[in-house]
Amino acid sequence: MADVIMATGRRKTSIAVVKLVKGKGRVFINGKTLAAYIGNRPALEIQIFKPLALTENLENYDVKVKAVGGGISSQAGAIRHGISRALLEVNPEYRSVLKAEGLLTRDARVKERKKYGRKRARKRFQFSKR
Repeated sequence: MADVIMATGRRKTSIAVVKLVKGKGRVFINGKTLAAYIGNRPALEIQIFKPLALTENLENYDVKVKAVGGGISSQAGAIRHGISRALLEVNPEYRSVLKAEGLLTRDARVKERKKYGRKRARKRFQFSKR
C-alpha cells in the first residue's frame, strides 16, 4: 500500500483534491484545521467524516485537502466524495458500504441557467392585468 492515497471529489462548482495519509484522524483543508475552515457547522463536519465513520477509519488516516470553487457547503460535499473515492483505493471491499450510502455517486445537481425574458431561471416578472 502507498504512503499517500489521492482522489478527487466534485460537487456543484467545487473540486476537492483529497490526500489520505496514515495518521490520527485529523482533517486539514487548504492548510487550516477543519474547525477553522468550516467554522461552527456540525452538519458539514458530520458530512465530511461520514465515509471514514462508515468504514471504521476515523482514527486511521489524516485527511489533507485542497478545495477550490463554490461555497463551504459545496466544498464539504466535494471533500466527502473525494474521501470516499480515496478509501476505495485503500480497500476495494469498502465499495458495498459506500455505495449503499450513495457516497460514490457525484451529486450532479447544479444551478439552473437563467432564461431570457425572466428574472432568474424560473421566476417571472410581476403580471399586471390592468
